[in-house]
Amino acid sequence: PRKRLGQHFLTDRNILDRIAAALAAPPGATVLEIGPGRGALTEILAERAGRLVAIELDRELVRYLVDRFKGRSNVQIVEADALAVAWGSLAGGSYYLAGNLPYYVTTPLLFRAIEEPRPERAVFVVQDEVARRAVARAGTREYGALSVNLQVWSRPFLAGHIPAGAFYPRPKVDSAILVIEKRDVVALPPTETAAFSRFTKSLFGLRRKQLGRALRELWALTPGEAEALLGRLGMDAAVRAEAIEPDQIVRLYLERPLDLSEPDERARS
Repeated sequence: PRKRLGQHFLTDRNILDRIAAALAAPPGATVLEIGPGRGALTEILAERAGRLVAIELDRELVRYLVDRFKGRSNVQIVEADALAVAWGSLAGGSYYLAGNLPYYVTTPLLFRAIEEPRPERAVFVVQDEVARRAVARAGTREYGALSVNLQVWSRPFLAGHIPAGAFYPRPKVDSAILVIEKRDVVALPPTETAAFSRFTKSLFGLRRKQLGRALRELWALTPGEAEALLGRLGMDAAVRAEAIEPDQIVRLYLERPLDLSEPDERARS
């Protein structure tokens, strides 16, 4: 295992079976796997999938996987960075997504999983802390930008606990099986995914400030303008971002001053 790549191989067959069962990919489906490692989960997924595309960054493991699965015509091994490659292009249509995610890129990969084209369902092995953040409710310590984005664009839930002893080498923390189920109807158009993500990250970057004050900083509003905007939405200017439900944050986002909402986009254009 390569420490710099965050490799912790899952070795418990029962847990691997639970991950595949949680994915619930129908016969003939296309499945993408991120970070197949030595192929333990790959083997199980290959038995169930119509087509399996495994994305691996480690060149030595790629060579090993190509040799291991050379007799399986439905398995394709792709040497690539999962954060850089286009998942939809690899899938070529509707797809399911699974993976034992490296800890150091877990959050960016979770944000990628809600971008278009979104998978029908994703099942990830993530560290326990991240799993709690993914499903956290408003008003809790774990609630933040990740919680909001996953819950707006999908239905995240936990499908099981994984002790540290189920991995080699053993990590310092326990993990969990996180399921991200696609929402067919969402409150925002897909074109807003990136902008909404930036807004929520900025908003929770000011999570200790009252909402009125945070909006004044984010959108260059006067105190009166911030109070009037929140009043139209029936929201209290004295609350903090961590107390606001995901649907309320969507409503707040839709009230943004359009000339201030995309400074990065204006700079690139």
